[in-house]
Amino acid sequence: MNRFTVHSLETAPAGSRPLLEGLHKAFGFVPNLYAVLAESPAALKGALAIGEAFSRSTLSPAEQQLVALAVSEANDCRFCVAAHSTLAKHAAKADPAAVAAARAREPLADPKLDALVIFTRKVVEQRGWVAEGDVATFLEAGYTRAQVIEVLLGVGMKTFNNYVDHIAHVPLNDQFKAEAWQPKRKVA
Repeated sequence: MNRFTVHSLETAPAGSRPLLEGLHKAFGFVPNLYAVLAESPAALKGALAIGEAFSRSTLSPAEQQLVALAVSEANDCRFCVAAHSTLAKHAAKADPAAVAAARAREPLADPKLDALVIFTRKVVEQRGWVAEGDVATFLEAGYTRAQVIEVLLGVGMKTFNNYVDHIAHVPLNDQFKAEAWQPKRKVA
């Protein structure tokens, strides 16, 4: 198994330390995924920059977290499903029932949010080759063309993070353990 360091402020490369300090200030701890990404200051900086851009999208904070959760579930990412379940419920104040449904691949009670999660999954699972009808359904649910692009931004951001977890086997932070998740499909 590959062993990747879950860096602390003391062990991280110098270029990553200010970024980890910022994360600690924002969250009260450093999510282990970012502590692993700290191995490459360029990768950590890029991941945080795309995350910041996504946070400025026209999707609500709850919608952003549901996009991140849908991508992570579709990609079988244990760390990110747990992290975004926690963030969705606590930071973004998403409906816990919507979070549970997204985690379980069940329909969400809110038709607009259900359309968001379904569209996001289709983008991931079809590697961007969604049918025009899928885009039309998303737009008919009340979303905009700009939000189609913003979902793609979220997919790109989370796919990168998901793949880091797949390779590095990032351990869950204690803060995320209450939302621990196992994929239904067999993964390495």
